[in-house]
Amino acid sequence: MHSTFKLLIDSLEPLFQSLMDMNPVIVQNLPRDMPKAGNYLFSEGNSHLYVGRTNSLRKRLQTYCQPGSGHNSATFAFRLARKATGFLEATYARKGSRQHLQDDPRFGPVFVEQKARVRDMQVRYVEEEEQIRQALLEMYVAVSLKTPHNDFDNH
Repeated sequence: MHSTFKLLIDSLEPLFQSLMDMNPVIVQNLPRDMPKAGNYLFSEGNSHLYVGRTNSLRKRLQTYCQPGSGHNSATFAFRLARKATGFLEATYARKGSRQHLQDDPRFGPVFVEQKARVRDMQVRYVEEEEQIRQALLEMYVAVSLKTPHNDFDNH
């Protein structure tokens, strides 16, 4: 293994442990002294559901659950709504597109419900400013915890 890559990989477990050791909070009660950039994990009880990364941690966590957030900013809630409604197939045509689903009378209300669900979820986070380590940590956490709402599919 390349020595630079090995150093990055070896740095992930302590970050993972810090993430898991954090006392979870909810988005409505984010502390003032949280880091600017890092990785985050949404959970319900002992079920770890989704991990992500951002350079604007507070803002990103809040956009996941604001009632007015759209399909591009509340992506986790959108995934949950897809699963709840059975609208699982992505399409690049107008009909069935993300915007079309968001406006659909069967999907739209469920999307709003899922944003409220995310708002009540537990969230943990760990500071990480380096982009490559953020990306690797996202994969590390997703694989380690088998988060069901992460995928690394190409689009």
